[in-house]
Amino acid sequence: MQVLNTKNELISLLENLRKEGKKIGFVPTMGALHEGHLSLVKESKHNSDITVVSIFVNPTQFNDQEDLKRYPRTLDKDIELLKTVDCDIAFAPSVEEIYPEPDTRKFDFGYIETVMEGAKRPGHFNGGQVVSRLFDIVQPDKAFFGMKDFQQIAIIKNMVKQLKYNIEIIPCPIIREENGLAKSSRNTLLDEEYKKNAPHIYATLKKARNLASQMNVSELKKWIADEINNNPYLETEYVEIVDDTTLKVVENWSEEGTKVACVAVYAGKIRLIDNIVF
Repeated sequence: MQVLNTKNELISLLENLRKEGKKIGFVPTMGALHEGHLSLVKESKHNSDITVVSIFVNPTQFNDQEDLKRYPRTLDKDIELLKTVDCDIAFAPSVEEIYPEPDTRKFDFGYIETVMEGAKRPGHFNGGQVVSRLFDIVQPDKAFFGMKDFQQIAIIKNMVKQLKYNIEIIPCPIIREENGLAKSSRNTLLDEEYKKNAPHIYATLKKARNLASQMNVSELKKWIADEINNNPYLETEYVEIVDDTTLKVVENWSEEGTKVACVAVYAGKIRLIDNIVF
């Protein structure tokens, strides 16, 4: 596996590989890798000739500077993990390499950036800036994203359309711990008691899926929030049930389309997100 730190090195290497007819798969990450990320790498390996993984903690998508400081950075361990799944190229640039000058672009994602994460974390989807910069550098044929960041996938698909990229966006299933907790880099920041209680989030979502036939949408959303908040280690920030394509908030079960229940929950100071398809 090659580890590169500059975009010029990476662009030059990938140009030569493309000349050989190689198809490029790309997995953008913020590091602190876990099995969820590795599952994306495996998916890319299965569907591409060359797999590139970026490791870059993007400062522009943190509206809370304390959250940015807390975010785990484990580059050496990340590199070793990528070797275990035969990743071809790891790209670990500095902030200056990605942003030699401030990126003042603003994307208009319309409705899909006004709900859930967009409503609670103003500026969060400026992360579209870094994904577009990485797409410009890597120019992948396919890019792989985990379904845990469900809203992010909708945003990126929208950005690809706006910027007319010829890139296939491939959503991949959520990878969970044995206890059901969605794997996340933030899990490493959980104190022991919070870590023990965090699986209650997914347990609640599974119960909610079974209760959907017995309650209307607003009743079920309230039930999910109450059930999570009954655990003293957890505090719900939002519960939303949305259309899986448009992210429009669902008001009645009779509406067409697949429904997804999405939650953001605080376990102490650590913010966790999860979702389940109904």
